[in-house]
Amino acid sequence: MFIIAGLGNPGKKYAGTRHNSGFMALDTLADHYKITIGTKGFNGLAGTGFIEGEKVLLIKPQTFMNLSGDCIAPACSYYRVDPETNLIVIYDDISLDAGQLRVRLKGSAGGHNGIRSIIDRLGTQNFMRVRIGVGHVPAGYDQADWVLGKFPSALQTDMIDAFERAAGAAAALLHEPADQVMNRFNTKITKEE
Repeated sequence: MFIIAGLGNPGKKYAGTRHNSGFMALDTLADHYKITIGTKGFNGLAGTGFIEGEKVLLIKPQTFMNLSGDCIAPACSYYRVDPETNLIVIYDDISLDAGQLRVRLKGSAGGHNGIRSIIDRLGTQNFMRVRIGVGHVPAGYDQADWVLGKFPSALQTDMIDAFERAAGAAAALLHEPADQVMNRFNTKITKEE
């Protein structure tokens, strides 16, 4: 079994914000594979199903971003999932251009409090990640205000595409060699003039 977690903040106040990119990508994945995310448990909302023949638990922590590990660690423990091989976390990243993806197998939190919480609770930083670029914080802008802000209308289509690609990357990690997935999804997106 695999656990695929999308990170974000619960509640209507945060719906559609940059920080909820993980939630939006996970919803896209769930829709594609007809998995309902609605069962309460592990301080989150979850749903089980099959993706590419693999049993999965899709989970959205409801602990607020900074305590994401309080959801992910108990879920891994309960299902006896080894996070180093069978956990995939999808989340926002301010170090990437909006819509850019970065698939990684391990790494530090990189300043992301949700990932820091997961690393602290799991005791390892070796787990698969699909990072979704939400754009760099503009000069003079507060980082919290930026990640809790919504995407401008001009980026809506690009971000919907990014969530689709992030969902595809997570599904691919279930059955393809990681280096192939990284080569396919870590490419820079270029706009046609």
